[in-house]
Amino acid sequence: MQAVALSAILLGLVLACRAFGAEPAPTDDAYRRLADDAETQLRKNVLGVWFPRCIDEHRGGFDASFAPDWSKQPERDAFVVFQSRMTWICATVAKHRPDLREQYLKYARHGVEFLRTRMWDTENGGPFWELTPDGRPDAGGQKHLYGIAFFIYAAAGAYDAAHDQQALDLALDSFRWLDAHAHDQTNGGYHEALARDGKPLATAAPPAAAPPKFPDGAFPVGYKSMNAHIHLLEALTELYRVSNDPVAGKRLEEVLAIVRDRIATEPGCLHQFFTPDWRPVPDLDSFGHDIETGFLMMEACDALGRPNDERTLFVARRLVDHALAWGWDEQHGGFYDAGPALDVARDRRKTWWVQFEGLNALLLMHERFGQQTPKYWDAFVKTWRFITEHMADQQFGGFYDHVEEDGAVKAPVKAQNWKAAYHDGRALLHTADELRKLAERR
Repeated sequence: MQAVALSAILLGLVLACRAFGAEPAPTDDAYRRLADDAETQLRKNVLGVWFPRCIDEHRGGFDASFAPDWSKQPERDAFVVFQSRMTWICATVAKHRPDLREQYLKYARHGVEFLRTRMWDTENGGPFWELTPDGRPDAGGQKHLYGIAFFIYAAAGAYDAAHDQQALDLALDSFRWLDAHAHDQTNGGYHEALARDGKPLATAAPPAAAPPKFPDGAFPVGYKSMNAHIHLLEALTELYRVSNDPVAGKRLEEVLAIVRDRIATEPGCLHQFFTPDWRPVPDLDSFGHDIETGFLMMEACDALGRPNDERTLFVARRLVDHALAWGWDEQHGGFYDAGPALDVARDRRKTWWVQFEGLNALLLMHERFGQQTPKYWDAFVKTWRFITEHMADQQFGGFYDHVEEDGAVKAPVKAQNWKAAYHDGRALLHTADELRKLAERR
C-alpha cells in the first residue's frame, strides 16, 4: 500500500508540473470547428486515399500494397488482421455516414465475402492468420487469438451496419470456434497461438526460457498477451452489443475483469506478457496500449449496461494519466511509444495509431472530467495539432506510419499489413461525432 500511495503522489506531482501553458477553455464553436476538421481529415487522409484503390477485384478482399505516393506495389500475403480491420471500417462508415452508406456497404460486403470464403478454414474451422498471395495457408495454417478477435469484430460490425444474417452467423461461428478451442477453463482468458486444428501451441509444458515467436514476431508462443486480450475485449464488446449472446456476454465480463484487474497495474500501466496462469513477464510499458485500453474498457462497460462503472473508470483514468505523466511530449505534443513505468520514455518515436487512440481516450476523459481539469482537453488539442502538422502527408495524402519525436519523417510508409484504415478511421469518426455532441449539450 505504501508503494501504491507513493506512486500516486509522484504521478500527481508530474501532472501538476504540466499545468502551465493550458489551451483556452473549449467553446461550442471550438468543438464544432474541430469536429469539421476531423471530418475533413477522415474523408481526405483516410477514406480518400484508401478507397476505392484498396478494393482487390482480382483475389478479393483488400490490398495493403501501396508506395508512399499510393501507387500500386506487388501483392503481399492476405493478413487476417488487415482484412478484418478494413471490413470493419467500411461497415462503420456505412452505419455512421448516410451520404456514404451505399458505397461503403458494398465494400463491407466485399470484405465479409473474402473473410468467409478465403480466410475461414473450411476443413478445421477458424480463420487463418495469413494466406500467401496465391491463396494458400501460410505458417502451417496457424491461427491466433489476435487475428480471430479482429475477424469477429469485422463480422459483427458488418452485421451492425447492414443486418445481413450471414455476417452475424460468421461472427458467432468464429466466437464459438475460438471459445471451444482456446478458452482457458483453469486460469481464465484465452490461449493465443493455435495449430490449424485449434490445438493450443506450447501450453502443455511451462514456456521455455527463450520461447519461439509467432510468425509476426510480436506474440511469444505459449504466453498470454495484453495486446491480444484487449482486442478480444473490443471484439466481444461489438459481438455482444449486436447479438446479446449470453456466452459472449459472460466472456465479455471475464475478459474485462482480466484486463482491468490483472493486466492493468499500478501506477497506471499494462503488463505486456504473461505466463498461462497470468504471472506477468517484465517488459516496457506501451503508452499507446495504455490509452487505447482505457477507451476500450469503457466501451465494454457501455455494452454491458454499466457506462458509469466506477472501478473501470478509475483504472481507465489512471492509464491515461500515467501516459500523460511519462509518455507525453509537452514540447511538441503527442505520445511516445514506450518506456519504463516511472522513468523517461525510451522509444520516443510517434506512431500514427498511438496518436489517434490518444484522441479517443483524451476526449473520453475530457467528457468525464473536463469540469475538474483542463489537462485532457489541452493534450487533445496538442495531439491534434501534431497529427495534422506532422503525421499527415501534405503532398500525397494519408498518415505516416511513424515520425520522429519532433515530427521529422524518415520512413514515409503509409500502407502495409499492420497499417489499415482502422485506428485513424475509427478515431476520426468518433472524434467528429463526440465533439458535435459536446457542442449540442451545452
